[in-house]
Amino acid sequence: MPASPSTARAINDRLALRLLQQEGPLTAGQLKQLTGLSRPTVADLVERLAAAGLIDVVGESGEQRRGPNAKLYGIVADQAHLAALDVRTEGVSVVVSDLLGRVLAEASVPIGGETGTGPAVEQAVALVERTAKEAGVAGLHTVAIGAPGLIDPATGELRDSGGLPAWHRRLVLALQERLPETRVHVENETNLAALAEQRDGAARDRDTFVLLWLGHGTGAAVILDGVLRRGASGGTGEIGFLPVPGTAGLPSAVDCAGGFHSLAGSAGIVRLAEECGLAPAGEGDGGGAGGFGEGGRGGAGLVRGAVEAADVVRRAVAATDSVPEAVAAHAVAAHEESRFLDALADRLAVGVASVVAVLDPGCVVLGGEVGQAGGTELAARVERRVRRMSPLATEVRAGVLGGEAVLRGALLTARDRAQDALFAPRQPATRQSPVPGPPRAG
Repeated sequence: MPASPSTARAINDRLALRLLQQEGPLTAGQLKQLTGLSRPTVADLVERLAAAGLIDVVGESGEQRRGPNAKLYGIVADQAHLAALDVRTEGVSVVVSDLLGRVLAEASVPIGGETGTGPAVEQAVALVERTAKEAGVAGLHTVAIGAPGLIDPATGELRDSGGLPAWHRRLVLALQERLPETRVHVENETNLAALAEQRDGAARDRDTFVLLWLGHGTGAAVILDGVLRRGASGGTGEIGFLPVPGTAGLPSAVDCAGGFHSLAGSAGIVRLAEECGLAPAGEGDGGGAGGFGEGGRGGAGLVRGAVEAADVVRRAVAATDSVPEAVAAHAVAAHEESRFLDALADRLAVGVASVVAVLDPGCVVLGGEVGQAGGTELAARVERRVRRMSPLATEVRAGVLGGEAVLRGALLTARDRAQDALFAPRQPATRQSPVPGPPRAG
């Protein structure tokens, strides 16, 4: 059954808007070429979108031809403003941007474990409001939050978890109450990191892959055939609870100690480094970089344990890179660094091989602060071990976004959600149809 004229117009409008978002300003002629639509159809959609305030003339093309230059049309970036939050165990980072994702302001704030739930929520909400004010934004259209923990697939809400601070769940409700006209969305942090690595990072050419998050904690995100898989309870990728050899016991339903987290979390990595004769960098030697701070750059406010683990991995990689392989065995320092990287690769390969055996994704990205710090050196060591453990061909890649991936993924999600709402088919107003009210949170 052919689409009705109104449906066809809506489809064409969304196609044109997506192209303008992806490609930047375009002329009507370029829209015609990219969409395959007729010239009159393109002219009509340009007029509709301009009348709706979604696009505007932003310049002229530089084509040399007779007559006036063609007008360049672009999305009106300040049609909506967005905020992205990276909620960690010890603090929050926030970025405020326009509809095209251009960052207008960013900041982070530490929230210590001794802070009560109410004060912690107030600090986080105040940070969002303060950052929006700094950006010169009167209101936020959409806020996307990346947080550790399970997201209920039925409600989209962060589920209660005894291992996480109570203020995490309260933050979502507080933002909805304080910003009643703002759409607020929450997503698991590792899922957002996978989205960012797929759109802007190491998995740009993959529609099926697994991201293994290696930071303060561990997690995995599964994308199959371009679709993020959450599971029946929202727990797909909770690899920290995976029972593995080499731990003191087994994980429990409320504590992943004894699971893969014990081996691959930041605390386990730092202990491994010490066992191999390496020590984390002290203050003034890079070990404190990236901590939360009021003036800190959004996304750089990392949990201290993740920074410490990433630092020791980064220094180990640098040491092994600086010594030729032929003489590495005779260099004591390089030998210690190499022994540490081999032991870490052994641990990570257990988790990666388990994922590969079940999903056969063809590609695993080592994400988070540790995955980025290990780079291609650590990824190659893990891949060699997985190749010996599994008959399924699997490429192991280093993530390129590190701890920034969660905030980047949250910003991408906020932008997608806002554009979906703004670019939705608009029905012509009639006397029987009420004028739509402001967007609701949720």
